[in-house]
Formats: sequence, structure tokens, C-alpha cells
Amino acid sequence: MTAAVVGAALLTGCGSSAGGPEHDWKLPAAERSKWQGELSERWAKLKDWRPEDWDRWAREHVFRNPVVRDLWEPERMTTAEPQQPGPPVTPPAADRDVTGRDLNDPEPSAVQAVPVERPYTRYPASGKVFSTAPGGGTGQCSATVVADPARPGRSNLVWTAGHCVHEGAGGGWFRNLIFVPAYNSSGAASSKKKPTMAEVAPLGQWWADQVISSPQWIAEGGHSGNAANQYDFAVLRVHNPDGDGRSLEETVGTAVPVWFDAPREQLTVSAWGYPSSKPYDGRELNRCDGGRPARLSFDATRPPMLSIGCTMTAGSSGGGWFAVMPNGRTALVSNTSIGNLAHTALNGPYLESVARQALEYVSRKA
Repeated sequence: MTAAVVGAALLTGCGSSAGGPEHDWKLPAAERSKWQGELSERWAKLKDWRPEDWDRWAREHVFRNPVVRDLWEPERMTTAEPQQPGPPVTPPAADRDVTGRDLNDPEPSAVQAVPVERPYTRYPASGKVFSTAPGGGTGQCSATVVADPARPGRSNLVWTAGHCVHEGAGGGWFRNLIFVPAYNSSGAASSKKKPTMAEVAPLGQWWADQVISSPQWIAEGGHSGNAANQYDFAVLRVHNPDGDGRSLEETVGTAVPVWFDAPREQLTVSAWGYPSSKPYDGRELNRCDGGRPARLSFDATRPPMLSIGCTMTAGSSGGGWFAVMPNGRTALVSNTSIGNLAHTALNGPYLESVARQALEYVSRKA
């Protein structure tokens, strides 16, 4: 899929330490163990969770993100490190379904990432998430504006990777979490001159006031690829404290629908993001037209991940994977989760019932 096709469709429809108040929260180890034990039996049938189950889960994993004005200055954004778990140290063992079919396809051939044409305000659904870690340090990821099922045309929802908002097993939420749509649209941050805030954030800074990720990522996520990455996604509800009252979607002019349970065999995907590890610097929006995705599985009881050839590196995490639905509209079908050691492939979660429930939960809790 070309940039022009994706852009036209969209326009219609993880450095230096940072200050700020302490507002992360961790579940004590004993309670966390109890909580994981209670949930483990239900994760296999998470599709049966009721709204009150999600309410309880959210109460046990409180996210607080008070606005700290002037924290995210242009220089701090450009020096933030990528939030990215490392790739698997070794490839996952052979994983077979109940019929004996191998769930791990051959690794896709490399596809060279290409720069997206400026200005990025032509593709305003794509942007960057910035954060500070509970122990200090700043981080960056990529993200996408997605449609709110309950508020057509007025969405304040952003889709990214779970590891872009939460440390995973034993950890807490990242702090000072913001979304910047069309980051560095004009290229001002790519020059040697000091860019202005208007140049790096032409559509404003949007602070997260609610975030949800999968129970699997919160309890099992780690610093290298594992089964938790098969549910490595997150949904943010955001607001602009300096805005004019319009929603994110109204401000940027678009929001992408999420296509759950998309038929794998019919998908042709394009992954977008801001890679920031060498040879990239996190200031340029890139894409990989990866074609039909292969499968990557760590746990046969969970949906295999989508896998495409792509040379994007850390920093592209959370970026949207797009495909065209039967109705001709471009939709989000995954997000970048982990790559490989050679930086020739990317992998993203397959979005089905757990992801659908997460989006619906945030939508109804406004």
C-alpha cells in the first residue's frame, strides 16, 4: 500500500531524567500474585469478561497522569529514548495448534522502510507518544488516532503498544504520558536550528487521562519478546489542556477505525512509525509496505502475532499497521510490538476479542 493510498484513506475517516509529581502505582507482590492466580484461569476465555471485570481490573491498576505544563519542550522530545522491549534472545520454540499445524511461519524477507512525504499533517492520525519512566528517564513510541465507537467524529482515543505505557510484570505505568499527532510535520526538528513547539507539535500536546492495556501485558510483559507480546497493545483517552474544546479527531481531521478479527489471509498491511534507533533518529515518519503478514507465536493458546518484513527499529513501537477493509476504508489491524535482532522484521498482536473489549471499555468510561 502506498503512502498516497493510506494518506487519502486516513484523511477521509519509547535520556535525560524528567521531573514531575509521583503518580505511578504498583500492586504489592503478594496481592499481585493473588490477582494473577485469580485471572489465569479466566485469561483463556477473556472474551467472557463482563464490564464489571474490566472495572475491577482498572481499579487494581490505577493510572494517574496530571498535566505538567512546559515539561515536554522540543529538545526533551528529540532526546527521548525509545520504549521497546528487546527481541527474543532465541526464536520461539515450535508452536503447534490442536491440529498439529505449525503456528510459526518462515521469517518474512526484509522490506526497506521509506520516509513518508511531508507535511505529516496530511496523515494526522499518526504521531508519537512521549513518557517518563517510574525510575526516571524519558521515552518515546509511535501511535495512531483511532475512532471511538461511542462518539463518531469526536474521538479522543489513541492506539499504541502496551510496553509504551506500562513496564509489564512487576512494574508500573509510565508517567507524563502525552500524544503528539503529526510530530515534526514540517521537518523543523530535523534541522540544526532549534524548533518551536508549534513546529514539532503542530496539532498540540494531548495528555492521557485514561489508559488501558491487556491484563496479559500488565502481568507478564518483560524486556524481551514472550507470550505477553501477543497482547501488546494499549488504548489512551487524551485531552489537550490548551485546546479549544474540540476533540482530538475534530482537531486533526481524522480517526482510523480498528478492524478486529480481520481475516489474516486477506490482509495486505502497511506499518507506520517513527523509528529512533540507528540508523534513524526518531524525527522522521516512515512506513513499510509489508504485504501479507506471516505468523509468529510464543503460546499456542493465544492468537499468533502478525509478522512482516521491515527495517524500522526501536521507536516504531506502537505505530499503526493499516489494511483496507472490504468497504474500501483503511483500518488499523495491529501495532508494532517487537522486531528481530537483524532489524529486518516487525511483529504485532492480532487484535481480537481482548483488544475489542479494551477499546469498548475506554469508550464507555468517558
